[in-house]
Amino acid sequence: MIALLLAAALSMLYSLLLTPIFIKGFNKLRWGQFIREDGPKSHYSKRGTPTMGGIIFLSGAVLSYFVAKLIMQEAVTSSALLVILMMVGLGLVGFIDDFLKTRKQQSLGLGGWAKITGQVVVALLFTVLSLQFANARGLTPASTHISLFRDLPIDFMALGVIGGLILFGIWIVLLVTAASNAVNVTDGLDGLATGASILAIGAYIFIGFWQFNQSCADPANVANCYVVRDPLDLAVIAAALVGGLVGFLWWNTSPAHIYMGDTGSLGIGGALVALAILTRTELLLVLIGGLFVIETGSVIVQRLYFKITKGKRIFLMSPIHHHFELKGWAEVTVVVRFWLVAAFFVILGISLFYAEWLAG
Repeated sequence: MIALLLAAALSMLYSLLLTPIFIKGFNKLRWGQFIREDGPKSHYSKRGTPTMGGIIFLSGAVLSYFVAKLIMQEAVTSSALLVILMMVGLGLVGFIDDFLKTRKQQSLGLGGWAKITGQVVVALLFTVLSLQFANARGLTPASTHISLFRDLPIDFMALGVIGGLILFGIWIVLLVTAASNAVNVTDGLDGLATGASILAIGAYIFIGFWQFNQSCADPANVANCYVVRDPLDLAVIAAALVGGLVGFLWWNTSPAHIYMGDTGSLGIGGALVALAILTRTELLLVLIGGLFVIETGSVIVQRLYFKITKGKRIFLMSPIHHHFELKGWAEVTVVVRFWLVAAFFVILGISLFYAEWLAG
């Protein structure tokens, strides 16, 4: 528990105090934000604002996690390392995309398929490693079951070893690409994705800590316990990331002094999906990340409707946060109201998670 609090505090201080230094460095490197020409006119003033801020809170989360574990003299677990792998791996894909955008000064960095390829490579590496590192009870960080509040009876390995592993890999790839791109789509207004991510990842602090208290590893927990390999350490790495995001939000809220870029949004999405897989709450992530689902859904619906109707639109602009901007809502109003929507989904997800335990 102390490691959890320590990791969060150190990470928050890291982002809060060091971000101005990073901003000066990014300005010297000319890592400025490129603004899409078809976006709201009010965004043109943001052109040149430093981007790639994800480097700050991702590095802060990783360093704070290891420092907290070192101070408390606790062992680093494979589950936390897998979250870091996914977070940093997808953050690196995003960094390459951001770097190419700033270098070319255009909205297109990595091509769509190149970005997907990078996400798939990280997801497959995570897939392979997540089924290794069994503990004394033979429990690996991930399982080949589809999960909701815990593992469901649906097991990919029922189709045989080779077929099961292939389908499990495809399932993880789908989860990873969907989650990381959903956070990326949401990152369009000052502080929007940062605040929503604090709420969503914060849910996994509670979930991990609760699973630790109700772990099947404790003989005192017999009824409805959780079969999760390292639940407390998953809560620690989640707390480290939340702390980093809280410190970053001080500088990212309107008017933003720095943006997270694809480096941050893809990294956050990777952390979210890794936490969901390793806590056995994969399908619950759809609810906990409800705002991200709505944002992505608005883009999909807009494109489908545009093609079907040959040029007509449902929204003034997608993602949906731009629709409300063009309707006349102030940017801060959109952000705060969307945070409230995100909080609603997080509270609902945690409530259902707890209700399932009570019902059991």
